Amino acid sequence: MTQTIWIARHANRFDFVNPEWFETAEHRYDPPLSEDGFIQAKELGKRLQLEKIVHIFASPFLRTVQTANEIAYFLDLPIKLEAGLGEWLNPDWMSKMPEILSREELAQQYPRIDLRYQSRVIPEFPENEAEVMDRTARTVQQLVSEFSEDILLVGHGSSVLGTIRGLVPECPDFRVPLCCLFKVVKDSEKWIVELEGDTSHLSQSESKIRFN
Repeated sequence: MTQTIWIARHANRFDFVNPEWFETAEHRYDPPLSEDGFIQAKELGKRLQLEKIVHIFASPFLRTVQTANEIAYFLDLPIKLEAGLGEWLNPDWMSKMPEILSREELAQQYPRIDLRYQSRVIPEFPENEAEVMDRTARTVQQLVSEFSEDILLVGHGSSVLGTIRGLVPECPDFRVPLCCLFKVVKDSEKWIVELEGDTSHLSQSESKIRFN
């Protein structure tokens, strides 16, 4: 049976455009999208509008939820928050487990969030690179075992790579620009990467790729 997994990185984040935001932010490790990030997310939604996606799964960080919400508008689908797709809990990037909005708080702002869905994988701080790759690989493997339809995963630079490797272990180190799109297709028992870090849907993409 053929199945398509679409995997996207969130759009541009506010602290990439305004670095000083980090110094006074209440949730400094959970920035929202930037103004152009919302435009990018809408462009990605338009790109995916005619695809046969049945489920949207998103990291519970604000920037991924906001990206998924713009896409969900075009696809007319709910959003399932999956902690296993969350940001790499890298102690070089953050001093503690990041504080993020609760599922209930997010759902008040973004009613498309399906509060009935419970995350299949829960990350633990801190994580090294091998641990985040393992965590995100386990997440996508669990999701494809439960959901046989075409799905979209909205994550971060590291979780995008990890989910792809969870399906195609021998894949190279792909470039993962902001708001890029991957397409991984299952034909019989083998997964094949058919689209790699595509940004052709964006009117403006980043010149230098940043993970954090």
